[in-house]
Amino acid sequence: MSLTLEIVTPEARVYSDTVDTVVIPTIEGEIGVLPGHIPLLTQIDDGELRVTKDGQTQFLVIGGGFAEIEGDRVSVLAEFAIDEQKIDEQAVEAALRRAELQLKDAGHLDPNEAEQLHNLIRFSGVQLELKRRRR
Repeated sequence: MSLTLEIVTPEARVYSDTVDTVVIPTIEGEIGVLPGHIPLLTQIDDGELRVTKDGQTQFLVIGGGFAEIEGDRVSVLAEFAIDEQKIDEQAVEAALRRAELQLKDAGHLDPNEAEQLHNLIRFSGVQLELKRRRR
């Protein structure tokens, strides 16, 4: 048996495939999903999502959103998602520095803009952590 996993962000479908297992970071901790999992709707936390297929594990970084599990189908709707292979460490570090500088001027920012910067900083941190750990 297998699972159908789909990961979608506002910009694009990031991942769509049949997999053996998936581990999702949620606000209450990681959950592992196998075929036949009970129905579940959970809030995603910024973190590492692991996909196993044919004995190989693939890592993605996701941030914010929800995961819905129904039978053998897992749908992830995330604010951000990127495959480990596509993470450009230098670009992430530069974006992190820019966001931190903008936050220093937070007095001039709309609260929604400040929240977006905080989200970007968290997502950047998770990307860098995964990339550096997997070297």
